[in-house]
Amino acid sequence: MRTSPLKNRTVVVTGAARGLGAALASEIAARGARVALLGHEKELLDDLATRLPTPALALETDVTDLPALREAADRTRRTLGRPSAVVANAGVADGGPFTATDPAEWRRVIDVNLTGSAQTARAFLPDLEATAGYHLQIASLAALGAAPLMSAYCASKAGVEAFAHSLRAEVASRGVAVGIAYLNWTDTDMIRDADRYTVLRELRGHMPGPARRVYGADRIAARIVDGLERRRTAVYAPPWLRLVQPVRAALPPVVLRAARRDLSRLEAEGSLEPTGLLGAGGEADRLAEGRAR
Repeated sequence: MRTSPLKNRTVVVTGAARGLGAALASEIAARGARVALLGHEKELLDDLATRLPTPALALETDVTDLPALREAADRTRRTLGRPSAVVANAGVADGGPFTATDPAEWRRVIDVNLTGSAQTARAFLPDLEATAGYHLQIASLAALGAAPLMSAYCASKAGVEAFAHSLRAEVASRGVAVGIAYLNWTDTDMIRDADRYTVLRELRGHMPGPARRVYGADRIAARIVDGLERRRTAVYAPPWLRLVQPVRAALPPVVLRAARRDLSRLEAEGSLEPTGLLGAGGEADRLAEGRAR
């Protein structure tokens, strides 16, 4: 069997307690890497750490808290060794009309997804420079084509795409590579919770066939870790998402036509209520933010 380039290296995964983050950590450990697990829900992080086949470190960390991230970087360095790769995966989402969404909640999505990703890079870049490492930013189909009723999430994912492009140009001369992973709907608590709401279920249901499909987290994680091993500039999971890149400029008019047709009907049915932060991960973030205040 091929020996993975991740073997005996240290990899950091944020948002690792559940969903895609936990699947990524498991796949990375299966390829021989030591894994630092960052996120909320310490019990879940500890449980995952005990089940991985390689040494792991569970660190309860809010990615919007830069001092906490720097402490996590220091503990990772001392316990597992300097990271050779960081996967900025932590994220939350909500849905609903922009004007009906709680402004603090809208800002929290931006803070976690965009600012949290930048803080993660800021905390771990010294290690990646020392190891000529790789920073992988988890983005989304939402970065390629924004949709109505998810303005904070789409803005944050477009933001992390732009941030990753900018960071790549800054750190290339120091031997650090930066990649972006574009994902479609993935079977996580967040997506399962989204399907409970008519507004988001309709949003997905009106997308073209392949784009509305929900993919298993383990399958998506394996695809992403393949890209991680190869230090890819872009990772598409599933692979057909790469076909969206050359036509992304044509997407806004298509989305606009669909929105004009469907949103007035949903509003008349009373289906355009805000969802709040989605899934158990969103609830964990809400509770953690409340404790921090």
